[in-house]
Amino acid sequence: MNARHSGADAARTNAELFARAQVAIPGGVNSPVRAFRSVGGTPRFLVSARGAYVTDVEGREYVDLVAGWGPAILGHADPRVIEAVTDAAARGLSFGSSTPAETELAELVEARVAPVEKLRLVSTGTEATMSAIRLARGFTGRDVLVKFAGHYHGHSDGLLAEAGSGLATFALPGSAGVPADIAALTLVLPYNDLDAVRVAFAEHGDRIAAVIVEAAAANMGVVPPLPGFNAALVELAHANGSLVISDEVLTGFRVSEAGWWGLEKGTEHAYTPDLLTFGKVIGGGMPVAALGGRAEIMEQLAPLGPVYQAGTLSGNPVAVAAGVATLRAADAAVYAHLDGAAATISVAVSEALAAEGVAHGVQRAGNLFSFVFGEEVPVRDYATVQRQEAYRYAPFFHAMLDAGVSLPPSVFEAWFVTAAHDDAAIDRIVAALPAAARAAASARPA
Repeated sequence: MNARHSGADAARTNAELFARAQVAIPGGVNSPVRAFRSVGGTPRFLVSARGAYVTDVEGREYVDLVAGWGPAILGHADPRVIEAVTDAAARGLSFGSSTPAETELAELVEARVAPVEKLRLVSTGTEATMSAIRLARGFTGRDVLVKFAGHYHGHSDGLLAEAGSGLATFALPGSAGVPADIAALTLVLPYNDLDAVRVAFAEHGDRIAAVIVEAAAANMGVVPPLPGFNAALVELAHANGSLVISDEVLTGFRVSEAGWWGLEKGTEHAYTPDLLTFGKVIGGGMPVAALGGRAEIMEQLAPLGPVYQAGTLSGNPVAVAAGVATLRAADAAVYAHLDGAAATISVAVSEALAAEGVAHGVQRAGNLFSFVFGEEVPVRDYATVQRQEAYRYAPFFHAMLDAGVSLPPSVFEAWFVTAAHDDAAIDRIVAALPAAARAAASARPA
């Protein structure tokens, strides 16, 4: 046996497994936030999950407030989803051909979200947003994209861009390996600032293919749009011949049966985006994502139109089975439970922090929530998020982890509840809060 692995195979602790992983995997992780760089300490290596709980390799159980970053809306290992996946796997793992379930999933999405007249399945959120941008450029014949600072739409080259110094300054690369010429096709604007959007269209309107926006920002902590912001984006874009791509990878089918669009559709701020992107929940924990929208735009995709997009694993039968089962089970009772659990937990955290004199704000977008440390609340843009007292989060996080509660390992992430977060799970979270709040209160800047 290879000496490198013979000793490592005996690893039974999180620390040992992390050391082993760092030899074989860059940074020891396959997605950066898992490395705990933001909070310090040793990442937990999970081996099982059920309901509202996850268990690490050392056998320790945690109440989970990550939920796979969103898709475990019903709770981990929901029997209905597991049965659907098991049945599908028994028939074959991948065919590289069309299956009936692909259409079933597309119809479920279209029935919930009226602006989606046609849907194309892909495997990841990054693939969905990348494809939506290519489609918008192909449809409009324009090249420039507008995005907002602090919004994350996956790691494709054109979206890893930093803001320039002005309201309508073309971006610089936000990652090594991204050519400056590609980044320069993206305008990065401050979120919730319609004046900045107006300036961008005034200066570059005839070159802007699309505005891409998280329906409600949830990748810099939770920062909801100001009332009417999304509707105004659509109005401004359409007045200039541009499209709007609403990224609902995190909010879609989690904050309501029709995502964030569904929460706003019955209000005075209703709007109709041209394209929407989805992920997480429509995969039920498996790698499924999608882009959808107006038929005339979607029909520009190959094989009908000139915009090429393809994927051998798109519509994978096992993954699609998980998505179908999840959406069918996510009924009004599930969403009512999610909303109630999110409200109870967020209020309990806020009360614990307040009791220790920790200045903070609760950020909510439906049942997604997060916390900002400091006096500048509520937060409406990325610049304010960055100014918070982020140093308070790491000790808070580790106190909760030590008490058996798993939080997102970054202050810049949303918290997620599931339909399996019952009174017992919530009681365990609440019991851990006083010590965690004291840890946050005693924290000092590095």
